Amino acid sequence: MATGEFINKPPSLPSYPEMILKAIEALNEENGSNKSSISKHIESTYGGLPQGHKVLLNVHLAKMRDSGELVFWKNNYTKRDPNAPPRRGRGRPPKPKDPLAPGIILSPPRPRGRPPKDPNGPPRPPKFKASTGSGRPRGRPRKMARPAGSFGGAPPSTVRAGGGSGRPRGRPPKMKTPLTEISA
Repeated sequence: MATGEFINKPPSLPSYPEMILKAIEALNEENGSNKSSISKHIESTYGGLPQGHKVLLNVHLAKMRDSGELVFWKNNYTKRDPNAPPRRGRGRPPKPKDPLAPGIILSPPRPRGRPPKDPNGPPRPPKFKASTGSGRPRGRPRKMARPAGSFGGAPPSTVRAGGGSGRPRGRPPKMKTPLTEISA
């Protein structure tokens, strides 16, 4: 059974990173080569590729891009130029720092937050509240409790202990007017 494992193995293919770099050099496109052109070149140059060729190509391209061997720009892969400056990312670039004169020494930056109180320092005078102009406090006034003998309402015995005003719940009953007979 050990001989069956070697039947599916392609005959001496170089590693995928080598094949990718050779394909990019051979294609020699100005803006780099996209994934499909790299794949077609590898398929035409090296015959018997494994079943998962496209998946392997994607994995190796991503590894090479993350490690910095390849540069991915506008859906194309190119070899990194050692003399080229790094490409700028998205967003606003940082402000350039002004060079300082050789004799100037910078003080360390202030720490963030409120400075601690001095325990030996004099106590601060109390703050005065700014008056609003009228003698009343802000906000809605407090609800006052009704006196026991209320004016013309229900007697105190019918007032419920749990709830607010002395009126019963619901709509008040309709008042019936006494009927007067008219003789004709």
